[in-house]
Amino acid sequence: MAAEAKQTCYEGSSVQSFQFYLEHSGEHRAILQCAHDILPGEFKRIGADKSSLDVLGVGSGGGEVDVQILTLLQSTFPAIPITADVVEGSSKLTDNFKALVAKTTNLQKIPFAWHIMNSEDYEKQVKAKGDMKRFDFIHMIQMIYYVDNLASTIKFYHSLLKNNGRLMIIIETANAGWDTLWKTYKKELCVDAITEYRSSAEVIACLKSLGLKYEEHLIPNNFNITECFNPSSQIGERLLNFMTARDHFYQSFTPEIRAGMLDLLRNKCSAEKDGKVLFNSALSCILIHA
Repeated sequence: MAAEAKQTCYEGSSVQSFQFYLEHSGEHRAILQCAHDILPGEFKRIGADKSSLDVLGVGSGGGEVDVQILTLLQSTFPAIPITADVVEGSSKLTDNFKALVAKTTNLQKIPFAWHIMNSEDYEKQVKAKGDMKRFDFIHMIQMIYYVDNLASTIKFYHSLLKNNGRLMIIIETANAGWDTLWKTYKKELCVDAITEYRSSAEVIACLKSLGLKYEEHLIPNNFNITECFNPSSQIGERLLNFMTARDHFYQSFTPEIRAGMLDLLRNKCSAEKDGKVLFNSALSCILIHA
């Protein structure tokens, strides 16, 4: 029997789980705040003396962040033509992205090329074709966990940058809540789509070994996980499902492992404030120079 293909994107029930997490965690809001703070200045540097600008989003999901990034770029250079390429393995999320583009008036002028595949398949396709389209700005937001080889992925996408371009990677921060949970319970959690959990520490170590120039910006974020400690709470269970990448948290682990995870979530991954347990979901935005 053929081995089941490794899931590298959100399909089926995991799409709903992901959307539920986004609504609850405020993650996109935190990422967009960071984008608004740092990207206009970066875009001015990237776009200086250029007559067109090409953007590549890798693992773009439903496009909520991409649409804002493209709008920011457009407002920085209103007269310069922009193209957008999107690499996303989930056909459902790509449909959501297309629907979002259709109702965003300012994006009607931008031609989109859709590549419904994972980042490694895109790499194979580009190398097979031999005519590499190069880009001024490439972003990989919350997707570097799913690639097999971190160094070769970064090296490949970095090689697609045009002169003065930037590669932006957004990933969980080292030693924050996600990093603590997934590294403490590596044996139990790193079994399906994510076989090796990575945080900003692994990415930065890789950039240093490749000799690439970068800057890191911290994106503070936390969200309320108080419901996770109420076994009869549906919200709590749905959050725990997403945080452990399982369909059913309570059925997936032994009582000892569950108790250990909940203790870790409360005491090592979170802070208590006004009776609420706030999970530290800080992110790092890493900007890599061409």
